[in-house]
Amino acid sequence: MNSTWRKLLIATLFAIAMAYLESSVVVYLRKLYYPEGFSFPLKLMPAKIYLIEIGRELATLVMLVTVAWLVERHFLRWFMMMLFVWGVWDIFYYVWLKIFLGWPGDLMTADLLFLIPVPWVGPVLAPIIVSLLFIISAVVWLSCDKCSSFKPGLIESAFGIVGFVLIFVSFIYDFFVTDLTRTNDPQFVWSIFTAGIILLLSAGMYMYRKIRSMD
Repeated sequence: MNSTWRKLLIATLFAIAMAYLESSVVVYLRKLYYPEGFSFPLKLMPAKIYLIEIGRELATLVMLVTVAWLVERHFLRWFMMMLFVWGVWDIFYYVWLKIFLGWPGDLMTADLLFLIPVPWVGPVLAPIIVSLLFIISAVVWLSCDKCSSFKPGLIESAFGIVGFVLIFVSFIYDFFVTDLTRTNDPQFVWSIFTAGIILLLSAGMYMYRKIRSMD
């Protein structure tokens, strides 16, 4: 097993264990605030608990960033390793919740995804799509010998940044147009999300073609 695959294996084990911890905390929270099962509308938490949740999510981001940094030091390889860990962690978060709670019932089940800087809402399928894209992109990049010397140009960088922004907007859109403490059916804007995914795929394909043409 070469160095890259060994690193990916170690990162995978970390991400799966991290997902277990993350999902176990959610199990406790749901027992406290959603004993009948999680669904919308959202129930307001006490301010102190809400702040602790914000802190927990910040700690999660720190873990993703630092474990990737321990494995890869080159900026682009570090970024790709972070995306890889994020993707595996997010998918296994739902795997563990399915094992623990039998939830979600299906991939279109609405979920509260994140709280920073505002609540993110969307069907479970959406973050799983993003996570799979992260994992595939990271594996391709990290296993590519030419990629270490490649520097993204303006076009692929613009596509990638705008793509990320659109996906982010699709997740927070409901917070600004809907009272999440009243609605029982958040409306996810698939068109914005899909546009973001297309731009990310376009950026990846454009970079791949440029890398293939390198001497």
